[in-house]
Order: sequence, then C-alpha cells, then structure tokens
Amino acid sequence: MASLSFVSSSHLTLRTPSISLRSTGSSPRTSVSFSVKAQSVALSQDDLKKLAAEKAVEAIKPGMVLGLGTGSTAAFAVDQIGKLLSSGELYDIVGIPTSKRTEEQARSLGIPLVGLDTHPRIDLAIDGADEVDPNLDLVKGRGGALLREKMVEAVAEKFIVVADDTKLVTGLGGSGLAMPVEVVQFCWNFNLIRLQDLFKEFGCDAKLRVDGDGKPYVTDNSNYIIDLYFKNPLKDGFAAAKEIGKFQGVVEHGLFLGMATSVIIAGKNGVEVMNK
Repeated sequence: MASLSFVSSSHLTLRTPSISLRSTGSSPRTSVSFSVKAQSVALSQDDLKKLAAEKAVEAIKPGMVLGLGTGSTAAFAVDQIGKLLSSGELYDIVGIPTSKRTEEQARSLGIPLVGLDTHPRIDLAIDGADEVDPNLDLVKGRGGALLREKMVEAVAEKFIVVADDTKLVTGLGGSGLAMPVEVVQFCWNFNLIRLQDLFKEFGCDAKLRVDGDGKPYVTDNSNYIIDLYFKNPLKDGFAAAKEIGKFQGVVEHGLFLGMATSVIIAGKNGVEVMNK
C-alpha cells in the first residue's frame, strides 16, 4: 500500500512506500495513511477528489455488482471504472446508478447497468458525502439524489465513501450547509414548517430548494427537497432521523447513519482511509 504526503495544501510529495496504521482511541474506527515518491505536483480540490476516488475503485473485483454514486467526487470513480473496463483491466461487473445523470455517465462509458429489481444484493457501493462525522455517519443528498442513493447503499455489503477534508465535521449539521429532506409536492410548505419547528433548538432554517430559474427543484422521483440549515450540530442523528421519518409526506432524509464501512479522505496531509 502506498501513502500520499502533502508538503502544503497545493503540493504533493511522493515517497518510498510506507504504511501507518493507528487506532483513534475512543473512536469506533481505525485510520490508514498512505504515500508514494516522485516530484512535487500542484493539486487542486478536484485532484484530491480524484485521488480518493481512484483509491476506492481499487477495491472493485471482477464479478461484482456495484452501486454507482452521484456527485462530483463519485463521478471520478465512475470515470475510473469506465477506463478500467475499456482497457480490459476490469471486467464482468455491473452497476446500479443512483441518479439519471450517473446513469447517463455510466452508459456513455460502456458500463453495464442493472437495477435493484434484478440485483437486490450489491457487493460494493462508492459515493461521495457532504459531511462526515467521527463515527463515519454522513449527511448526503445536496446533489438531489438522496432517495436513490440510500436505497442502493443500504443494501451494499460494503459502502466506501470518498470525500475531501472539507467534508469533515465534529457533528452532523455542523458545516452550516444544507441537510436535505425529500418530500412529496403536495402541501410541501406544511412539512417545511413542521421540520423547522422540530429543530428550532438547533437554530434551524428550512428552505425549499429551487433551481437556477427560481422554480422548485424536482428530484428524479418527481419530489421536492426542503433543505435544513443548522446553526448548531445535531446532538443525536439517530433520534433526528426517527423524528423526521414520522412526518407524513416525507419521502427520505439526508442522514446516512451506520452505513459507511470505509471513508477515504483526501486533503493537505495526504489520503486517509478510515474504517469502521
């Protein structure tokens, strides 16, 4: 295994292969850092995402059924899968896309696609995340694909999350960015008010997601999304998820709890693999 060691936020130094495995004490996971040696290279945020995505793709084996995530980081993983299939380095795999845009990308790359109806068991899912807390619990769905993502990733034997270090938070909702809730269009404002009131102690501001034209954003499943913005992190993600799920008209929420088996984080200090 190799490790990536960064000399600054924008440069990478490659070294002789070395491995470091460390326990995180009270945290229920272990971390592996890895690095390789060559020249200094300027890296953008997209470069970091690509490094992490390509590391995740190394876990794919012939014969697997794959969950194909949605979003900018997941797109790098799908691209890499397509390249490996084209070169013959990877074969005999099928994918289940988590959105229409991932389906289009996969088809353009020649990745064979199936559905949960015929392939209810998934060997490995790879996807990005919007927030990752110390327990590897996640906020996902800012790309609008949370329902299909959760359906696919919930039945995956292994779920590898790929992200850059800006996604790390001490508590879910701690980034101050959107935590999405997918709702039916019927009486959506009724649920917006209920959700905002449910989380008023966390300074929650609930907003209907709109598209570039100012019209309600419509998901692949013809639903709306209410984005929740918290001033303070949630104290108990599982309790929050349970309460959200009690509201009639709520289809799904962006709390992905106890689902990730590994998280690969790329950042200025290298690439870190965190395992449950």
